[in-house]
Amino acid sequence: MKNNEELLQKAAFPKLILHLCIPTIVIMLVMVLYNMADTYFIGKTNDPCKIAAVSLCGPIFSILSGLGTLLGSGGCTVISLSLGQKHYDRIKAVTSLCFYGALALGFLFLIAANLNITAIARLIGSDQDTVAYTASYLRIIACGAPVILFTNVFANLIRADGAAKQSMMANGLGTIVNIVLDPVLIMGLHLGVAGAAIATVAGNVVSAVYLLYYVLRKQKLFSLRPGDVSLTKDTVLPVLTLGMPLACSTILMSCSTMLMNNVLVSYGSVTVAANGVAGKAGMLISMLQMGICMGMQPAISYNCGAGAYKRMRGIVKHTGILTVATGTLLTCICFLCRQQFVTAFIDHAEVIALGQKMIVASMLIGPFYGLYQLSTTFLQATGKAGFATVVSLLDKGAVFIPMLYLLNALFGLDGVIYTAAVTDMISILVGGALCLYWNKKLGES
Repeated sequence: MKNNEELLQKAAFPKLILHLCIPTIVIMLVMVLYNMADTYFIGKTNDPCKIAAVSLCGPIFSILSGLGTLLGSGGCTVISLSLGQKHYDRIKAVTSLCFYGALALGFLFLIAANLNITAIARLIGSDQDTVAYTASYLRIIACGAPVILFTNVFANLIRADGAAKQSMMANGLGTIVNIVLDPVLIMGLHLGVAGAAIATVAGNVVSAVYLLYYVLRKQKLFSLRPGDVSLTKDTVLPVLTLGMPLACSTILMSCSTMLMNNVLVSYGSVTVAANGVAGKAGMLISMLQMGICMGMQPAISYNCGAGAYKRMRGIVKHTGILTVATGTLLTCICFLCRQQFVTAFIDHAEVIALGQKMIVASMLIGPFYGLYQLSTTFLQATGKAGFATVVSLLDKGAVFIPMLYLLNALFGLDGVIYTAAVTDMISILVGGALCLYWNKKLGES
């Protein structure tokens, strides 16, 4: 713990990249692989309906991630700030609250989903060709919800003092299990989309076991004891308010994806499948940029809590430069290899043609999307939860949803395809303006 604090307090930016960003980027890559694995092996059936079903289930999995982010990201920020302020007693209360909160939300999700599984499948865009596949996948994911939420929450919490490598290890182990089981269950045992869901849950179980071991044996300031749970305003409110920005962003992304899938279904299952495959390219870029920002979040929070504003601003500046450079490189690679990328998932002429067009649309803001992620991270990490929540609502909610229906009405499918690019451009500008304002206020404090 002491060595990690010294890293956050004194290390040069290249060392922070090595110890904080690289592990978190690997985590994001692991998550992308996790997401791609199901689509890849289901795609080997060359059945667009099955790919569409897995793609339609993505928003539900993201809602689970959003609930985990509410506690995980919020808890991580509170712990990092507490470390900077030397308030160690607060950490036990926060970690125990997050542990039991994750389990409670997981079991509530399990019950609610299984009571309404077919209705949920219809709600997220399934038609008569995909509803059975979608319901099968969702039922298994819902049964694994408590474990999935625990993994999501504690993979975030253990990063609070700079322990990004351990978080990387937890995610990596789960992904390896998922990728190994996917071909066995999907093709070997012919379980199809159900096999993909089982592999996903099994991967999360392995990650959860590792995280439990690490927390119980290595994190002396963390607590899982029921007696340490605190429901006081001073404990609960900071976790929820600071976790709200990323949680809102993730959950709204799920809702927006559901609405978009409902629009895309009107153009046929092939269109949904193409969007599901093409979305992986955009995810690769955005998740790696998010990994850079999330990696630096503990350093930003710690130095803000310690009043070291000059160092904090230097970290934010260099992080922004790094996200743009990374985004530009990945955008060029994805654009040049777009045909090979789509073909790797499915050998279907219509999906390949439409998928390439969708990748081009998703690349337009690729180099700069990291600045939007950095805006949310900076505002959240420095305790400006209100601004951070506003920024998080733009990208996948307040701007995206009206733009989706407006552009669809004006330009049809082309309008839908370019909705995300238009939304991202507006969100980056607004987020940047709010960050500049808050940065000035910090300078006056």
